[in-house]
Amino acid sequence: MIAPVTPPATMSAADAELLTRAQELLRRVWTAGRHEVATALRTADGGVHVGVHVEGSCRRSSICAEGVALGAALSSGTPLRVDSVVSVQVKPADRFRVIAPCGVCRELISDYSPDARIWLTSPASDEIVARRALDLLPEKSQRIW
Repeated sequence: MIAPVTPPATMSAADAELLTRAQELLRRVWTAGRHEVATALRTADGGVHVGVHVEGSCRRSSICAEGVALGAALSSGTPLRVDSVVSVQVKPADRFRVIAPCGVCRELISDYSPDARIWLTSPASDEIVARRALDLLPEKSQRIW
């Protein structure tokens, strides 16, 4: 059994639900080297959308869980305004860990929702903390849509 992450006291009940949904999804689909990350996000209208990492045989063909979740939100007819994002990965010792989006996903999320709350495990303290999407990309060029 994979040990779940305990939500930090600073995480709202709605964001703790995202953490639970991401962990439940990854528990169901995890396959080493193929499906190793799951994401749950909440849009401004309160909708929750999930995605899982899909690894391709050619690294360039791989799709991150965050991108899949964003696509699911958009395909549901929801305006792509994201309030909060939680991504998890299974780490050694059969434990879930909250992870930050990769650089490409940081760009993607901040393009559509610069103020989205991104949960991650701080490398400095190992605490689960929230950061504004745009703050994860200092000096980012902002595109006007």
